[in-house]
Amino acid sequence: MSDVLLQTKDVSIRFGGLVCVSKFNLTVTRGELIGLIGPNGAGKTTVFNMLTGVYTPTSGDIRFLGEGTEGIPPCELSKRGISRTFQNIRLFKQLSVLDNIRIAAHQHTSYTLPEAVILSNRMLLQEKHILEKAFELLKIFNLGERAYEVAGCLPYGQQRRLEILRALATDPQLVLLDEPAAGMNHKETQALMETIGFIRAKFGITILLIEHDMKLVMGICERILVLDHGITICEGDPKKVQSDPKVIEAYLGTSQD
Repeated sequence: MSDVLLQTKDVSIRFGGLVCVSKFNLTVTRGELIGLIGPNGAGKTTVFNMLTGVYTPTSGDIRFLGEGTEGIPPCELSKRGISRTFQNIRLFKQLSVLDNIRIAAHQHTSYTLPEAVILSNRMLLQEKHILEKAFELLKIFNLGERAYEVAGCLPYGQQRRLEILRALATDPQLVLLDEPAAGMNHKETQALMETIGFIRAKFGITILLIEHDMKLVMGICERILVLDHGITICEGDPKKVQSDPKVIEAYLGTSQD
């Protein structure tokens, strides 16, 4: 089995006359924790949207587990092993914490509608498995006592954690985290760093994340790509990225500016 999970080759996308991402190349191998950073508007979330099937690239090739992803909708890519969170929290806020997890896990059930209507043994066994799995995840992340609370009533940091849990409930091989620390205070961000590290160690999941908090990125990512105006200007370990003149210019500008 190849260690390569995801590979993109010269992936570009334009909207009308605007090129948002140009010739983006990335190879993600099993077990990696990679950061994707860049100034606002650099094209980071657009990359995530292409990787997860929300957008179709104008040109280039995206392969997951060796197979092309063009034309495959996000729900099918999720079943194949790509899951994500969003920059703006998108929980089912009127549902319980538990139901948010159960819905995510439900994509792997195989019973039919008639079996659900008559409450067949196969349906009941699969639903029991989902319930056990949901409680196990909630317990691991210290949310078990809040299982029956309305998700939208959780503190902000716990809502972020629940969104990550919901992504894990889909049994992914690759998780894309879009600014998981957005809106968090220092204490919450530190707890998030520990959570991401724990997820990787506990579940063996490969992680690609977008983040503006440089302390978080430099503290947990082994490899970092930097985008600026849709173009990759640097790739390497945190030390290399921090000292790269193009990265410094992209974030801080030049003396002439």
